[in-house]
Amino acid sequence: TAMSATEFLTAAELIEVTGYKHIASQREWLDKNGWAYVVNAAGRPIVGRWFARLRLAGVHPHMDGGGMSPAGRPNFAALD
Repeated sequence: TAMSATEFLTAAELIEVTGYKHIASQREWLDKNGWAYVVNAAGRPIVGRWFARLRLAGVHPHMDGGGMSPAGRPNFAALD
């Protein structure tokens, strides 16, 4: 299936988040602040919208261990 146009942050949204128009400065800001991204063929950082929403909500997802820090995981044992 085709990906939605809203799957990734737009160039304007990336400028708004990072405060930088220059691609190298955006990547530096993303690295400094621990944001995950991939780089397209033009060298532009591509940030997933879900990742951005989590980060802006104060959640710090990461690549290992299921995608959320332990503090962000629900305590399912409390349901028993």
